[in-house]
Amino acid sequence: MTTDPRYYAVTEATWPSASVRELGPVTLREGKGGGSRVSAATANGPVSEAQIAAAEDAMRALGQDCLFMIRDGEAELDTQLEARGYEVKDPVNLWTCPAERLTDIPVPRVTAFCVWEPLAIQREIWMQGGIGPERLAVMQRVKGPKTGLLGRHKDKPAGAGFVAVHDGVAMVHALEILPHQRRAGMGAWMMRQAAFWAVENGADELAVLCTKCNEGANGLYASLGMECSGQYHYRILREGH
Repeated sequence: MTTDPRYYAVTEATWPSASVRELGPVTLREGKGGGSRVSAATANGPVSEAQIAAAEDAMRALGQDCLFMIRDGEAELDTQLEARGYEVKDPVNLWTCPAERLTDIPVPRVTAFCVWEPLAIQREIWMQGGIGPERLAVMQRVKGPKTGLLGRHKDKPAGAGFVAVHDGVAMVHALEILPHQRRAGMGAWMMRQAAFWAVENGADELAVLCTKCNEGANGLYASLGMECSGQYHYRILREGH
């Protein structure tokens, strides 16, 4: 499986860093606490040991971990970082499908909604899932079409999510279902709501990222007929190396 590079661009546009700059062949990202995806450096072609060291100094100067995203075809960089003491962190699957595939069944009334700006209840659900103000700031930075998802089950709030469009792809982020509302099919209904919104906003494809260790979420996306279309992982340098 080879990941289409445009999905990396979609990820970046729909979940953007606070700032980005080039340091030689390395792209540095300032995440401001928004997580690995907005903080990880990437390499654009071969990188020397001196260039990696310079990138490490720059990441430390930002108050961030020394963290690289390893994309498909970057085995040489992966090997270099491993030799420098970097550990693998959070291998990720990319799931995709035609958006219309998930519009075959209407979403039941009062089951899932699209809401932007986020309501207080969405913020509370995200906070319970560890998605705090720093990640909400990531959502605010998105320039293109975007919306929040709110799920309800038995007249009670059940879940929250975020979806944004870039280059014809609607990517879902920060999908969280409250623990006591799980196993009620809410994840599937919220993904279907995202698909309807995607079509209405000019996207012909739906995508979502999921750590490989999250068996429940990977199972959900597979059950919806989505395909695993790509992957990446991070390498992190633990302090003391």
